[in-house]
Amino acid sequence: MSVADAAGSDVFVWSMIVGIGIATFLIRFAPLALLARLDLPEWLRQALRYVPPAVMAAIIAPPLFFVGGAPTIGPELPRVAAAALATVVAWRTRSTWLTVVLGMLALWGLRALVG
Repeated sequence: MSVADAAGSDVFVWSMIVGIGIATFLIRFAPLALLARLDLPEWLRQALRYVPPAVMAAIIAPPLFFVGGAPTIGPELPRVAAAALATVVAWRTRSTWLTVVLGMLALWGLRALVG
């Protein structure tokens, strides 16, 4: 393959990455932009407040209780301890960023200690 072919291939790959990124952004942004302009009923706004915690739980729960892809009754100690710490941080601070950072630091630190 010549240098010109490689350069053309790189441009194609990067244009696809940028194009797919823009398409993904627009697909996700459109409903948010529409909902921002609508006057939603109070009951719907209250219900939508539970979406972020539900999504976070759906992301975190499987790795916590399915070690190695199989369900476990007794999850490994570092994961449970880090999850407990993250739960307390989330409850006290209501900061997603701080919860994720401290939870991951606790997980890595406990794994290093336990082995």
